[in-house]
Amino acid sequence: MLQTEAITAGDGTLTIDAVDPVAGLALRTEVQTLTGGALRARHTLRNTGSDHYLLQGLEVSVPLADDHIELLDFTGRHLRERIPQRHRIADGLWDRQSRLGRPGLDSTTMLVAGTPGFDFGSGSVIAAVVATSGNSSHAVQRGPWQPAQLSAGELLQPGEIDLAPDESYTTPWVVIAARTDGLDGLADALHQWQRSLPAHTEHQPVTLNVWEAVYFDHDLAQLLRLAELAAQVGVERYVLDDGWFHLRRNDSAGLGDWWVDPTVWPDGLTPLIEKVHQLGMQFGLWFEPEMVNPDSDLFTEHPDWILQTGDRTPVPERQQQVVDLTNPAAWQHIRDSIDKVLTDNAVDYVKWDHNRPLLDAGSNTRAGAPAAHRQAEAFAALLADLRARHPQVAWESCASGGGRIDLAVIEQVQRFWTSDMTDALARQQIQRWTSQLIAPEYLGAHVSAPVSHQTRRQLGLPMRAAVAMFGAFGVEWNITKASEAELAELAEWIALYKTWRPLLHTGRVVRFTPAEDQNVQLNGVIAADRRSALLAVVQLDESMSNRGTSLKVPGLDPQARYQLSWLGGLTQQAVGGEAPHADPAGPTGGVPVTGAVLATVGFWMPRRLPQTAQLIEIQQLS
Repeated sequence: MLQTEAITAGDGTLTIDAVDPVAGLALRTEVQTLTGGALRARHTLRNTGSDHYLLQGLEVSVPLADDHIELLDFTGRHLRERIPQRHRIADGLWDRQSRLGRPGLDSTTMLVAGTPGFDFGSGSVIAAVVATSGNSSHAVQRGPWQPAQLSAGELLQPGEIDLAPDESYTTPWVVIAARTDGLDGLADALHQWQRSLPAHTEHQPVTLNVWEAVYFDHDLAQLLRLAELAAQVGVERYVLDDGWFHLRRNDSAGLGDWWVDPTVWPDGLTPLIEKVHQLGMQFGLWFEPEMVNPDSDLFTEHPDWILQTGDRTPVPERQQQVVDLTNPAAWQHIRDSIDKVLTDNAVDYVKWDHNRPLLDAGSNTRAGAPAAHRQAEAFAALLADLRARHPQVAWESCASGGGRIDLAVIEQVQRFWTSDMTDALARQQIQRWTSQLIAPEYLGAHVSAPVSHQTRRQLGLPMRAAVAMFGAFGVEWNITKASEAELAELAEWIALYKTWRPLLHTGRVVRFTPAEDQNVQLNGVIAADRRSALLAVVQLDESMSNRGTSLKVPGLDPQARYQLSWLGGLTQQAVGGEAPHADPAGPTGGVPVTGAVLATVGFWMPRRLPQTAQLIEIQQLS
């Protein structure tokens, strides 16, 4: 049994040291307070005995209040990440595990317990999040004699942590946040901490990624024309995605061979990079450092440099295998290859992808023993090393879309690719719930083509752009096929985003869905000083009635008076019929209202055409 030896308190820190002399173990627990009111905790277990100690698991646990009887976590899939799911706590164990070497497209994201019916703006809630890019467990357990407990930690595979005498294991940080003002308050606590991180960027450039414009068809003339039009509409960063390196004409070859393919790029990337920079934009490049295709020079020369169990080659997925970064020679080769590309080319930004889960993830350096824990450590070390070598580069985390969005890698990156789904209607839901964990300025949100490449749904530019406004705005569209009118309208949206970017990337996220009409969603950002706000009202589908609905906006100054206006005029008019048209003077007919009224009564919004969005500006009156 562990016995406390010392408790040390510092400035926002608490350290507890305990020992078990019979088992030969020493445990140190560290707790830190974070900007925004959350805290984080971790354990370090040291083997003080004379024999090996095989550790199966070590988690951070917190007790739940008796009235915290409802749970929220998330599931998902490719193109539909962060699907919320809720249920009441029952006796037994609810354990959500990520065991494929990354948080995953079905990531738990966080485990939230709260009072019955908690929502965005109300309810007492507490959440736990494991800050790891690897395997994890988030659980709630309750028994007939055991009050409910929330626990979280790294999910260890058998044999991963075998502590020799005097060796130690440190858990990932577990971030814990608790609020009495619902899920928006919980999100705000996490967002404030993220904005205090050294890696956080104060300015998120408007980004054009050429993937959905050209895929693997890398034609220099086409790419140069895309760059010219991108600069014309106000893009600030241009990203060349997959397809630029050795053998990479499709997704079946080339991964691991990180050098520019001379058959496609006879003069290298320099002509494109120089043109992008001349146009005043940054240049970005795609990598997938942890993966290798069997059809590659790297695999041909080093077939043993993959994660595998003994001599058995794992079943291919996406025609690729995972590079064993726990092998020092493989780690250094990948590091040196990417370092050379970044040294030889004026790259400002890297999109770091990860498209295959870890299956049969053993390491030949340890006789096939499980390697997920060490692989996650090696990934973090590789990213840190490259960041140190290239401090001018901004980094984006991507994993088949939103498969590696976590509170560990966020300390090293400036951006996440939220999802491979770029259809704005689907993105509305994905971004809305991803912002429960991550501040919106990290979340890549791109205006796609008029007809979605994923759903084949056709959406107007106001809908596509309005959804992109509430993330890190970008473009994923072959704009060489856009009309002059579309380019002009896109330029107007980009200019509007730049105007509101300082507020959107510093303010408090607010979300509301009226109980009487689940097809209407309000999401927005309120300035830190509460003097202004930007909202989007999104009509997902047809409403059940013509009544319209009242939308509440909590978080403004209750005593202050505010003016509400349709931003840029009233776009995509409300549906007529039995419902009156929206008042051109604004949501409140030009009449100022107090923050208290907006929080408790709200403003009336008429029924709108389905699959449309309307922006609303709120300004405090002096």
